[in-house]
Amino acid sequence: MRAVTAASSTFRLALLASAALAMPAFAAGQSAPVLVAAAAVGEAAAAADEVAEDAEIVVYGKGEVRQVTEIKADDIKLTVAGASPFIAIQKLPGVNFQSADPFGVYEWSTRITLRGFNQNQLGFTLDGVPLGDMSYGNVNGLHISRAIIPDNIGRTRVSQGAGALGTASTSNLGGTIEFYSRAPQDELGVAGNITYGDSNTLRVYGTLDTGDLGGFKAYVSASRIDADKWKGFGEQYATQINAKAVADLGGDVTFTAFVNHTDRKEADYQDFSQDMLARLGPFVDNIANDWPTAVRIAFVGANRGDTGVVVAANNFGTVYPAPYRTVDDVYYDASGLRRDWLAGGRLEGSITDNVKAGVQVYYHNNKGQGSWVTPYRASPGGLPLSFRTTEYGIYRLGVLGDVTATLGSNTLRLNVWYENNDFEQARRFYDMGTSQTVPLTNVYTYQSNPFFTQWNNDYNTRTFQFAVQDQWDINEDFSVSFGFKGQSVKLRAEAINPVPGPLALGRIKAEDLFMPQVGALYKLGGGNELFANFTQNQRAFTAAATTGPFATSAAGFAAISSQLRPEKTNTFEGGFRFGEGSLNGVIAGYLVNFSNRLLSIPQGPGIVGNAALLSNVGDVRSLGVEIGLSWKPVKAFTVTASYAYNENTYRDDVRNAAGTIVQAIRGRTVVDSPRSIANLELAYDDGAFYGRANANGMTGRFFTFSNDREVSGRVVVDGKIGYRFTSDNRWLNNLAIEGTVTNLLDRRYVATIGSNGFGFSGDNQTLLPAAPRQFFATLRKDF
Repeated sequence: MRAVTAASSTFRLALLASAALAMPAFAAGQSAPVLVAAAAVGEAAAAADEVAEDAEIVVYGKGEVRQVTEIKADDIKLTVAGASPFIAIQKLPGVNFQSADPFGVYEWSTRITLRGFNQNQLGFTLDGVPLGDMSYGNVNGLHISRAIIPDNIGRTRVSQGAGALGTASTSNLGGTIEFYSRAPQDELGVAGNITYGDSNTLRVYGTLDTGDLGGFKAYVSASRIDADKWKGFGEQYATQINAKAVADLGGDVTFTAFVNHTDRKEADYQDFSQDMLARLGPFVDNIANDWPTAVRIAFVGANRGDTGVVVAANNFGTVYPAPYRTVDDVYYDASGLRRDWLAGGRLEGSITDNVKAGVQVYYHNNKGQGSWVTPYRASPGGLPLSFRTTEYGIYRLGVLGDVTATLGSNTLRLNVWYENNDFEQARRFYDMGTSQTVPLTNVYTYQSNPFFTQWNNDYNTRTFQFAVQDQWDINEDFSVSFGFKGQSVKLRAEAINPVPGPLALGRIKAEDLFMPQVGALYKLGGGNELFANFTQNQRAFTAAATTGPFATSAAGFAAISSQLRPEKTNTFEGGFRFGEGSLNGVIAGYLVNFSNRLLSIPQGPGIVGNAALLSNVGDVRSLGVEIGLSWKPVKAFTVTASYAYNENTYRDDVRNAAGTIVQAIRGRTVVDSPRSIANLELAYDDGAFYGRANANGMTGRFFTFSNDREVSGRVVVDGKIGYRFTSDNRWLNNLAIEGTVTNLLDRRYVATIGSNGFGFSGDNQTLLPAAPRQFFATLRKDF
């Protein structure tokens, strides 16, 4: 295994040289390279005009009755190649995205919130296919970083307050994020890129598009990333394959199909508390290269009685090796393994001149394993360490249908969605052998033959949802939209023989057949418009051992079952969109009343795996304003800015079944909900030279419900610079070289909070420091 090292000075010099060569249009010298580059700029003049005309970076939802913003594939390309699309959308109003890695794809750490609503209260889809709530250990879908190669995302649509009624999601309380894959090219072509950078990062992407073959076109793409962790020891790598085909069946009937596969293995970073950060610093990590020290720490913990593990007499004593003071200061190793297949097909076309319809089926299979080498349970051979896993198996099958009818000034829409999700989850422990110098296994391997199974449960979720909506265009300037959706989600939890575990089992249902949405749009002329919207939504329960009502003990479930209600929101929002030409933007305000807020309180360190405590804390209120601006003073230059102010507070205290207050949190700010978020981005693209500078800032965030613990605010700056070469030969056209830097100012700050959940008060080992400054160079060939 390779140790993490900074990129060599040779690499950094090469990157700087590449950046210098990428700016010949601004050079004053008369050298041959400058003349050649200047000629290339001249040849790219037409391309520059096309870029200027078509590359509107942010689309502010013109014509929508809701707050909607959208970015396109060109905007994702302005981040480091292979980065999560979440990095690109953090420039949008009200978006808070955090990750402990420079690519934003390390799933244990990725967190996104909209208007203070956390990730499992949002809805996510890819080409209409539900991705679940995208939480770590996702029980009803998969993360976007595994669902599709980032290079194949065509556009991303963010609804900050309320998604479209027909969105296939049971968790979209606070908004939806919809991803759409790119269409196959009309001409035969190849594209790809290769990236090398800090932490020995090497990423390769390539795609082959067939072009239009008489009504049929398709592409096959593949990517591979192999990178060391930015600190400590361990690797993070993933292989992905995407295939998509579109067939014209005659008339306007088309059939679209896709198959996506991902095999991801990523070593974890150590979780921190504030005390650990102060004592050990942010660069301490799991000691995956030092098994003897891990064994020593585990023996000391057992000898002191800190872990509850009983060991034979030994010579390790009761003092932890410096600089560690507790058994939880550092672990040996941990990882997340995920293997996914996602496939689907959609048939759509016109039934009559005024009626269009579509039907879509999809399938998702997942095998996953989350691993921790834990000092809290001994191996059979006597070592006070064992290999703890949480194992996942998802088998989802679903169907989506939609009909749109245009009847004069009315547009009627009907959507239906059904899904059956069989999910198996188990907690198992495996032997780490007897050697104090060499471990028996490693965290990159799917384990077999456990010596102990703590629980092994089967969960089934059946979802049925429908939506009916009418958009009435009263005249050219004024339209109203009204409709409702209904949702029925039935969940079952059963133990798999032979021995039931300690977690809750049984059945539960979340059902509401009337959740209305009403909106209005008034066009003022000159690209200006007013919009207003009201939406009611619910977040259905999830069935799993690590989230939702079954993720507590049987006794805990029985105690709270009478208080369990699906989380619900009433969202009121309105705003003003403005501008045509060089200046566009939106100003929006919102009020969200949130009822039946369910809190899951961790009980002890995450590595122990104790069942969480569930609490219904009643109401939450979110009140705020958002501003987004996009200004193009000249054709090649764009300024994008956003600001969001959000007051997100608990409106009730935590009470027990008898009504007695057990935790006073009324009036406290919701965890991981910064009061202010701002973003400024400068982007330049003249068809040859291009670049981007982005600054993202936010105020502090609380990680306890009582607000006695907070991480400070921060401003993070990223940048990119590149040069695109053109050629009359289309196979050589659009070659580019670019350099990217993340965390340019090398800020030390806490990125992720809540990696092990949120507590009521006090310090908690639930923080992940951000990656330091990282440099990457990319050679790119676009279509």
